[in-house]
Amino acid sequence: MRGSRSRVIEAIHAARRDVLDLGAFEIDPADDYPDYAASVARAVLDGSAERGILICGSGVGASVAANKFPGIRAALCHDTFSARQGVEDDAMNVLALGARVIGPSLAAELVVAFLRAKFSGAERHLRRLEKVKQLEHGSGRGL
Repeated sequence: MRGSRSRVIEAIHAARRDVLDLGAFEIDPADDYPDYAASVARAVLDGSAERGILICGSGVGASVAANKFPGIRAALCHDTFSARQGVEDDAMNVLALGARVIGPSLAAELVVAFLRAKFSGAERHLRRLEKVKQLEHGSGRGL
């Protein structure tokens, strides 16, 4: 997603949010997505960021790595419905994007949908979120 960094940052501003850019700031073949996923996950968990956005080649590895952190609910999205609904129904707090899968314009649309969405707090979604938390902490064996 070369050149889309500025489009994603513009989209974050369009959603009236501040940007905390944790890199990568240039292309380096030695970079590993788990390092950036960890940085973003930690920023969300420690409150430095309300939500996180990860961009890697497919987005899959970054979402898998971020989801290793208890409290992170990362999802790979390629459509605005999922980016919005993931927050509203599932309290998704990290959006993963695939640089080799989507272009800058769609990435910007997904970011805006993700950042403007709010968790519904509906009883069924709270119940499901609690079950996800049980799984996260290893106590969901009886589900």
